[in-house]
Amino acid sequence: MYRFTVILLFSIIVHPALAQEQHFRAADLRTEYLHNPLGIDCPQPRFTWRLNDARHGARQTSYRVIVDTDSLALVADRAGIWSSGWVESGDTRVIYTGPQLNPFTRYYWRVDVADHDRTKTAKGAIAWFETGMRTVSNWQGAWISDEHNEHQKAAPYFRKEFRASKKIRSAKVYIAAAGLFELYMNGKKIGDHVLDPMYTRFDRRILYITHDVTRQVQNGDNALGVLLGNGWYNHQSTAVWNFHTAPWRARPAFCLDLRITYDDGSIETITSGKGWKTSLSPVIFNSIYTAEHYDARQEQPGWNAPGFNENNWKDVIYRQAPAEQIVSQTMHPVRHVEEIPARSFRKLNDTTYIFDLGRNIAGVTKLRIHGAAGTTVRLKHGERLAANGHVDQSNIDAHYRPVGTSDPFQTDIYTLRGTSAEEEFMPRFNYKGFQYIEVSSRVPITLNQQSITGYFMHSDVPVAGRIRSSNPVIDKIWYATNNSYLSNLFGYPTDCPQREKNGWTGDAQIAIETGLYGFDGITVYEKWMADHRDEQQPNGVLPSIIPSNGWGYEWGNGPDWTSTIAIIPWNIYLFYGDTRILADCYDNMTRYINHISALYPTGLTTWGLGDWVPVKSKSPVELTSTCYYYADAVIAAKVAHILGHKEDHVKYIALAAKIRDAFNTKYLHVKTGIYNTGLQTELSAPLFWGLVPDSLRPMVAANLAKRVEADQFHLDVGLLGQKAILSALSENGYADIAYRVAAQETYPSWGWWIRNGATTLYENWNIQAEHDISLNHIMFGEIGAWLYKGIGGIKPDPEKPGFKNIILQPNFVSGLNQFEATHNGPQGTIVSSWKRDGKRITYTVVVPANAEATVYLPEVSKRKVYMDKREITASPQQLKAGTYTFLWK
Repeated sequence: MYRFTVILLFSIIVHPALAQEQHFRAADLRTEYLHNPLGIDCPQPRFTWRLNDARHGARQTSYRVIVDTDSLALVADRAGIWSSGWVESGDTRVIYTGPQLNPFTRYYWRVDVADHDRTKTAKGAIAWFETGMRTVSNWQGAWISDEHNEHQKAAPYFRKEFRASKKIRSAKVYIAAAGLFELYMNGKKIGDHVLDPMYTRFDRRILYITHDVTRQVQNGDNALGVLLGNGWYNHQSTAVWNFHTAPWRARPAFCLDLRITYDDGSIETITSGKGWKTSLSPVIFNSIYTAEHYDARQEQPGWNAPGFNENNWKDVIYRQAPAEQIVSQTMHPVRHVEEIPARSFRKLNDTTYIFDLGRNIAGVTKLRIHGAAGTTVRLKHGERLAANGHVDQSNIDAHYRPVGTSDPFQTDIYTLRGTSAEEEFMPRFNYKGFQYIEVSSRVPITLNQQSITGYFMHSDVPVAGRIRSSNPVIDKIWYATNNSYLSNLFGYPTDCPQREKNGWTGDAQIAIETGLYGFDGITVYEKWMADHRDEQQPNGVLPSIIPSNGWGYEWGNGPDWTSTIAIIPWNIYLFYGDTRILADCYDNMTRYINHISALYPTGLTTWGLGDWVPVKSKSPVELTSTCYYYADAVIAAKVAHILGHKEDHVKYIALAAKIRDAFNTKYLHVKTGIYNTGLQTELSAPLFWGLVPDSLRPMVAANLAKRVEADQFHLDVGLLGQKAILSALSENGYADIAYRVAAQETYPSWGWWIRNGATTLYENWNIQAEHDISLNHIMFGEIGAWLYKGIGGIKPDPEKPGFKNIILQPNFVSGLNQFEATHNGPQGTIVSSWKRDGKRITYTVVVPANAEATVYLPEVSKRKVYMDKREITASPQQLKAGTYTFLWK
């Protein structure tokens, strides 16, 4: 199982008597949705918290946030920088509006709250954040690299020695890189991030990272070390997307400031520039797309420590800054989140071994081995085995276009240095998608089951949801969906971790609700929306993959895919109640919609890929793309209203009506309630996206149910149809049928994959397909979200977003005896849990403090419903915070 993170309060000061004197307090304090973040650039950071109060009906009636650079001032109830004053509100998010924040400064903030009795906390919890550069002009270091061009294969080392002669109060490193980097101080790697900085459009925006190195800098002699990798910046592998022809491509470079504050208040900044030395490293080749090659014989022990003999190293060269925007990477980083030992291994012969991790992951492997100097070992990674027992990559190397044989796909190459000690190798600047590892050499080698360990890598977003049921197949589908979602989260959402690693917009819009129900991913999506803004053309066009090197503006980028510019911000708003992403993206989403309107003035659009990878039936592209065009217009109208753009609100309401009318005129047979020919996608997409006239929804839904029954309760949809079908059924009175489809275990279905050993989601319903058969794709991942909303019934309320009011519409579906969904939203943990016991059904609800819930009670034939032994005759029920049990008997 992957790691489930328990969300704790990260605060540094709480009044010692608080827990004893009061039943409530502010908890889980975050700045920009991170706990105590370093190096943020946001001029008006957001402060968020949760009300920790277990009492029935608990709610916050007012709050006060105070900010100062002195934590003791906050303890003493003084706010020298800013105070919001006491605000009568239940909001648990406030935007800083005080004086301009200074760079390189730690600010402490405290939140005091009043409960439903209007009693105020004695002393609120205190958290902190620290600003970074704030503006590009505050950088002192220069962009440097070595003398080689982009064709040099070996990764470069850089080093700089300096002396700290006074007592150190604090030390922070600020480092930006065109490419990837590892940072070292006095021989030790700094931090636990990997693949920093995250991928962006490098010629428009580059991210920098802040590390606290106070404990690593020592009085006296010190050494800084930097190892640079290519990443997406200097892509040397060749594939159909032409990564290697990116307009920014060059030899990796970096800029660094080490800012040391001494006890006497003086500040010294060690910067990148002349005086640094460089040499080639043992990383003789690295590609984020394929693999990494390492020659341990070329290691230089002590290269990143003081006193190293650098006489043979060369001077660095200056480089122009790759982009004007150098901004803070304010997001959850990529980490080695889980260590996975090999479940089994098999010796094919004296030179070849096969290791099985037991599950499909995105990440890397660590090799442990003894051997003679110069022995070369190849680690070939794949998702399946061939009939002869070797790793088979034929399902994932379809788009690779290698030049020569020196860069084998997903195959690390390690050359031993040949010491008596066991050697270890793990790639630094690469990740792969795999379950099996074939380790081979031209000479005999001796390995055991512990020789290979896998490391699951992804953006380390906190877990926010959980599903448990009485059906093991459903639980495994949920688990596989989460594994695929995380395997495709590397600072931006991707389609697959092996063949492409592309930020396909269609896959991401399909999986947005799955991601948000399961994980606290706002920081990744806010970064990715900034990538959208970087990539958008002046006329509104977006590429189908984001970030992009220029590929994707001419193919795959119709509204069924690139509606991400509207769908992602809208869902972030629903789940978090935060309007910032709406404001940031409003001009971009309206420019995109206006472009579609200019191209397709009738209200119908044929721009798009359509229902990608269908089972057997393909719906018209015009039908599905127009559904997304309509959804975009509806979202734009709602966002315009929220942001106060009155004229636009009217404009996009009218546009949505025009699209809906044109769509129904062409595709809806009013007398029969059939859209087009009545395929599953043709019926479910209009239902899901809201184009069906209210009076005809029951008839269209009934036709969809009949169509599914005629298909033996199996799927006959592609990517877009599976986004819609389960919700289209369950939201229109056919939850039992939706569940039969979701729980189906024969082809084609999610359960069919599980029955055939899947631990992730696949790219194709047909596991014997000759193409489009990656075994770790997220594009069919809507089922993960549906389990929360379609069976558990947990939904955000657009009128009170961020789960201030929770919509609960559970479905006690036939075939399940027990089901529980939990979601950790902005106000706290929501629980929707039901269980059958003979003819009785018990439904338990947990509404977190400072939230309410609107509960729609299912009708169960010939049974009455009770709450606390009191018969309930009205639905919905409006509940305050607390735990409730309903009983049908």
